Amino acid sequence: MALEDAKTQIDHAFMREDARGLSYENAFAGAVSFLRRKYTKDLSGVDLAITGVPFDQAVTNRTGTRLGPRALREASTLQPYDPPYGWGFDPLGEFAIVDYGDLAFDYAKVSEFPATLTAHIKQILSQDVSTITLGGDHYITLPILEAYAEKFGAPLSVLQFDAHSDTWPDDDYDRIDHGTMLYKAVKKGLVDSSRSVQVGIRTHNDLDMGFHVIDAREVHENKPSDIAQKIKNILGDHPTYLTFDIDCLDPAFAPGTGTPVWGGLSSGQAAIILRDIAGINLIGGDIVEVSPPFDPTGATAVAGAHVAMELIALWCWNKRANAT
Repeated sequence: MALEDAKTQIDHAFMREDARGLSYENAFAGAVSFLRRKYTKDLSGVDLAITGVPFDQAVTNRTGTRLGPRALREASTLQPYDPPYGWGFDPLGEFAIVDYGDLAFDYAKVSEFPATLTAHIKQILSQDVSTITLGGDHYITLPILEAYAEKFGAPLSVLQFDAHSDTWPDDDYDRIDHGTMLYKAVKKGLVDSSRSVQVGIRTHNDLDMGFHVIDAREVHENKPSDIAQKIKNILGDHPTYLTFDIDCLDPAFAPGTGTPVWGGLSSGQAAIILRDIAGINLIGGDIVEVSPPFDPTGATAVAGAHVAMELIALWCWNKRANAT
């Protein structure tokens, strides 16, 4: 079957009939969807929707993350040949996962963007389908949290991988800023910071808003598996949204981002932590701040695509556990 698919190049992004299953198209050809899932707005029987948010008008430094969803989809084409390594099950085979496409919005009406994104996510959640979102800059997490808090009940736990806390004070709720959205999420009652964790922080901010902070140095000085256990102890079984800013990784591993900071996590550390937090009550997640123009090698998008696959596996792990 694998060889036949490779020969016929059937463009699973459009022609796939079953939302479940691996894909064996040539990685270098064909229509690109995330993990070769089918592009569709029909969520009948679907478990998880991948959606892109190509928005980067809230950045403080370099733009370019509007091209992140496209790059992440392209980078993912090597991954659906086999189940993800180390998980012991096949998320793509067991669960119906689709590519819901990108959010449509008017780039010239920035003030309308937050409500547009919240409505987009609410439309998906209303059909009992969860989301993994491909960003886009990190501001997008706030409108997404608005939708998740309504669906699952506020306040939620957040697990944030990031170089920056994103809790700088900002009481102007009309401002759209990727460095203040978690401050606003806590102030709005969307997030319980006392049951939330920030991992990889390595920039100064006097205001932690009550988050448990596991900074980059603590990660480097301890085993990743121990860090994962500490995260699980804090989160417990509370409904958790996971947001992964690619600048959590050191620029050596992910140079293609808008606000790079030295001293970050390696991709190996991140992979072990993501694998070992299996069992958290993950309800949804995003991967943000991948900025392809600043990485001609594509390594940042490759890292981001693997993060997204791990988020899918984490979500599916939780779903499997609840079904037994």
